[in-house]
Amino acid sequence: MHHDPSLPAEPERLASIDLCAIRHNIRQIVARTSPAAVMSVVKANAYGHGAVPVAKAALEAGATWIGAAHVAEGLALRAAGIDAPLLCWLHTEATDFAAGITAGIDLGVSGWELEGIASAARAVRIPARVHLKIDTGLGRNGSTRAQWPALLERAAQLEADGVLRVVGIFSHFAVADEPERPETDEQLQAFREAVAQAREAGLEPQVRHLANSPALLSRPDTHFDLVRCGLATYGLSPFEGVTSADLKLRPAMRLSTRLANVKRVPAGHGVSYGLRYSTDRETVFGLVPLGYADGVPRVSEGGPVLINGSVYPSVGRVAMDQFVVDLGPDADEDALLGAETVLFGGEGAPAVEEWARAAGTLNYEIVTRISERVPRRWLEAPSAGGPQDKRPQDEPPQNQHPASSEEGQ
Repeated sequence: MHHDPSLPAEPERLASIDLCAIRHNIRQIVARTSPAAVMSVVKANAYGHGAVPVAKAALEAGATWIGAAHVAEGLALRAAGIDAPLLCWLHTEATDFAAGITAGIDLGVSGWELEGIASAARAVRIPARVHLKIDTGLGRNGSTRAQWPALLERAAQLEADGVLRVVGIFSHFAVADEPERPETDEQLQAFREAVAQAREAGLEPQVRHLANSPALLSRPDTHFDLVRCGLATYGLSPFEGVTSADLKLRPAMRLSTRLANVKRVPAGHGVSYGLRYSTDRETVFGLVPLGYADGVPRVSEGGPVLINGSVYPSVGRVAMDQFVVDLGPDADEDALLGAETVLFGGEGAPAVEEWARAAGTLNYEIVTRISERVPRRWLEAPSAGGPQDKRPQDEPPQNQHPASSEEGQ
């Protein structure tokens, strides 16, 4: 965590991250999935919450593994002092496998990467730690079932030669967030068969991992040795119609700013590009200085905001830097200028899912896309008005992690 003395005590825009909520969520998951170990997934700057602070909080609360998509993300975590077991799984031909191996990062392998990882391991004279991935039906990364036996044979040969150690076998669910879908059972069976084949090939993986957040919350039969806790780390529900509170999770992010302008306008006045909204009466507009450059989706017309205890809808298109709310004809312009405006998070404020519905997307995307232009503040003690802290830890805009990296999936 970084404190920037140049950052105002009250930034113009702020994403407040409640680290107590992160710890609470991890403790809930640990209790729910034990004896399986818990990997907290902090890819994409911890879904927008800050990879290093979240990783540290998760480990303090009982997670024993950390996950990230890219080796570059993993190297940034290592540079920040995160020394727990760490898996990175999404690679290209430009991935620096040698740096990852030297830093003690476990590497996911779908097939083509194996020889490059082996060459890097020989070059640095350190056995690589790899997790072999089987595609059980998601259709993204992972070895096909037809190619799986050959991958196992080659991995076993390299392990016998001391070039690498097959630490894990893993896969990923496609529809675990829709519990009624039969494909989850089909994927589970395919995974069990793939693990059996690995053992027949002479491999003895330390960890088998398949469960993502929806599976670890709803399918104990998928937990195996390790579960990967992504969205649940951040206190968000992966299920339609099931709230965070239903799952005993606490959302960690609160997004806020202050009204930048307030003005009374006549009936028939349009709003924003395309003039998709026009007033049907005299009313008062409030200007919210957050836009799609900050991560608020352009299409999220009708997204709710909390101002002075009342919730108002956004009107018209979201622009790059700003959007408008209709405060109604009785609003007091002088009293509302500069009023705190909360898009989501904290007591009485809209839930992030309301913004997701307005944008036609998932809660995952809303928090993850909050951009570097919005400073983060990591807080240790929540209060009735939302996350608060006696000792806020700020990070400047445009520099979310000086040692950090590209976004993950």
